[in-house]
Amino acid sequence: MRALTVDVQKSAGRILCCTIFKAGGRKLLAKGHTLSDEDIRLLETEGMRQVWVTELEEGEVSEDEAVMAVAEATCCGSVEIRLAAGGRANLIATHDCCTLVDDELLRQINCTSSVVIATVPNYRYTQAGERIATIKSAPFAVARAQLETLLSMLTERGSILQARPIREPGVAVLYTDPVHGDRARSLFESVVRGRVERFGGNLRYSLACLEEEDQVVRSLQHLLRTKPASILVASTTAPAGPEDVVGRALVRLGAHVERFLAPVEPGNLMLLSYKDDVPIVSAPCCFRSPKPNVLDLILPPILAKYRISGWEIACLGHGGLLN
Repeated sequence: MRALTVDVQKSAGRILCCTIFKAGGRKLLAKGHTLSDEDIRLLETEGMRQVWVTELEEGEVSEDEAVMAVAEATCCGSVEIRLAAGGRANLIATHDCCTLVDDELLRQINCTSSVVIATVPNYRYTQAGERIATIKSAPFAVARAQLETLLSMLTERGSILQARPIREPGVAVLYTDPVHGDRARSLFESVVRGRVERFGGNLRYSLACLEEEDQVVRSLQHLLRTKPASILVASTTAPAGPEDVVGRALVRLGAHVERFLAPVEPGNLMLLSYKDDVPIVSAPCCFRSPKPNVLDLILPPILAKYRISGWEIACLGHGGLLN
């Protein structure tokens, strides 16, 4: 890219090198703006005869073209790309969704000197219309060879960002207590409802039972028949591990225990299992308070029907200290 001064009358289609201000200090045209015939008439009205513009050289791509190409290769799912001023493309959620981010690929892309990408955190719940990422290029132009390298990486590795829509997010809840299940319901129900609805979910069905292995198994079987997106086990007791009452009931149910212990505080005694495609989450002490805990990190992907793995739970440690 090279900068040059040209007559205003010959500047149509060229890109401004710097912002132009009116005499009173108000911005007239922004840096990076592509001049049109209407802009030329405006500049002449302001008494300008020459402007400082840029000119692409061989082997270069304009900033707008570069960020749009990267944006299209960066994302998938319920997302819309909107070009913004200054070599910037914004990614906007088109539905309530959970945003999934490939952290490693994002870091690799951001190590380049031509284009950078900023996203919301991984597993973030985002409402329709909110921005979930922005892509910014170096000013005015990007070397075509650098752009092709970036696009090749994205083609080989896949999207950095997925916006997974949250549809039919019905959640079932099992309240358990060693003395009487309704005690757990009375303690937790308002907090559970508020947390689920905060992430676009709804309470489809709930049961309360004595925290006894046979009753827990039967109750979970009933809840599974409602075909929920997830089952939450809200217990008044803290499990000692997969060998406690809830853990043994999950094994008898035929569920696969994916992960016990999360590197998240509060919420480290979380037990995540799957019965077929339905995640079942036991997270003692996380249902008492609406304050942030492990459920706030894992409910959005679960409601978006993303099968979060034990490895991904283990990766929550960086940023897992919530309060």
